[in-house]
Amino acid sequence: MDLLLAAKIIIMGIVEGLTEFLPISSTGHLILAGSLLNFTGEKVKVFEIAIQSGAIFAVCLEYRQRIASVIGGLGSDPKARKFALNLIIAFLPAAILGLMFSKKIKELLFSPVPVALAFIIGGFVILWAEHKQTKAGKAGTDSSSGSSSGPGSAARIETIDDMSALDALKIGIAQAFALIPGTSRSGASIIGGMLFGMSRKAATEFSFFLAIPTLLGATVYSLYKARAELSASDIPMFGLGTIAAFISALFCVRWLLRYISSHNFNAFAWYRIAFGVMILVTAYTGTIVWAD
Repeated sequence: MDLLLAAKIIIMGIVEGLTEFLPISSTGHLILAGSLLNFTGEKVKVFEIAIQSGAIFAVCLEYRQRIASVIGGLGSDPKARKFALNLIIAFLPAAILGLMFSKKIKELLFSPVPVALAFIIGGFVILWAEHKQTKAGKAGTDSSSGSSSGPGSAARIETIDDMSALDALKIGIAQAFALIPGTSRSGASIIGGMLFGMSRKAATEFSFFLAIPTLLGATVYSLYKARAELSASDIPMFGLGTIAAFISALFCVRWLLRYISSHNFNAFAWYRIAFGVMILVTAYTGTIVWAD
């Protein structure tokens, strides 16, 4: 592996790790990075999905105690079983719809205009969700002097342990919208959770946990489908990208948990809108070939 290729792989891994858990769409940013680096092709598409495993490892490390307690308590702890069941329920909608329609979605929607629209519409949805939660938070403050879980927060579900199976299903359905390129898996699950009554912190943490089966499933399925195109010589490329994604994702997860304790997601919304406009402009002028 030459130094230029290694540099491209590391940059792609960093982009994946930094964008996977933010509500800004890792897919759109990987397309941009790949186009600018001239790092494209069918094998690269598999690479982009496979290095998501690095982001999974970051979440597993950050929440290792919670994950260990859930696994250890499956046989005896009702809370652990409830949490595991909620994850399964939330995972299923995207998994089922992805198996049924992912190929058709890529054929019809993986082009500049749909991706840009998903960015822009998603940005306005975030602004709406934040406005709704802020308004509810002010109403709650006026009627009670109770504690708050974050800026402008008044939530029915303060922690992930308060979730019901129906809440998990709703978030799973919201996450399924991320099958549309440019929507953002984390954005769909976090903002969906907030709209369904979760606190910002609870929605963000559940999105982290939900990423484990979702990204792991996507990685395994993608590698299986592309097994004929891959060889042992690809291991260094995939390994280096995964390590870069792991390190940057771990940084991002820890930063985001600190950020949401005193900030809302409006900055990400405006970033999405600006990024969507940028996609349209660069696609129209031919500066970036977004459909590669």
